[in-house]
Amino acid sequence: MHSRLLIVPVLMLLGACGMIDGRTDGPNPSQRVDRLPEPSADTRQCLANLDRANVRYRRLPDRTFSNGCRAIGAVQLVEIGTPTNNLGAMTCPLAERYARWTREVLQPAARDHFGQQVTLVETFGTYSCRNIAGTNRLSEHGKANAIDISAFRLADGRRITLIEGWDSGDRRERAFLRDLQRGACERFEIVLGPEANAAHRDHFHFDMGSRGPYCR
Repeated sequence: MHSRLLIVPVLMLLGACGMIDGRTDGPNPSQRVDRLPEPSADTRQCLANLDRANVRYRRLPDRTFSNGCRAIGAVQLVEIGTPTNNLGAMTCPLAERYARWTREVLQPAARDHFGQQVTLVETFGTYSCRNIAGTNRLSEHGKANAIDISAFRLADGRRITLIEGWDSGDRRERAFLRDLQRGACERFEIVLGPEANAAHRDHFHFDMGSRGPYCR
């Protein structure tokens, strides 16, 4: 098994992630066309990067759906060193950056602020066939190119959420979450957090879309 501030219009284009509904993260099999082609050169390089980082993953068939939704060159992460729930299809570049972020940003920040590891990352999912809220533009979620992160569980059982920790958490929680966002802004193209707009008050949105770099 093989196993990163622009102007306001950009934010308007990004808008909200849209309704988060875990049920939409699993496409209807009757709508899809599956195939497992020879990967492109870029995808081969990305997969090789995952292999070198000892990331376990499963290649997924290319899938196309109605409304332009698709999951092309996607993988499903199996083991990256930090358990993460609700991980569905992710483009390989998104998967690679996410795995790096957990190793290079998340776990070091947890050790620095709390002296312990993160044992679970809670997410709202990855692939979801939908438009950016309030627009007719396809969300990066509809391309398997985005992930929404809502909370973190520490080894001692402490749970840190974006919706409570960003403004109302103690000093360590607030600093921890801001370190996570800063680190993400160096690794993903688009990073949205609680200060971006009301729709992101409870989660980080990371994606590899072409409208970046944008960090808010």
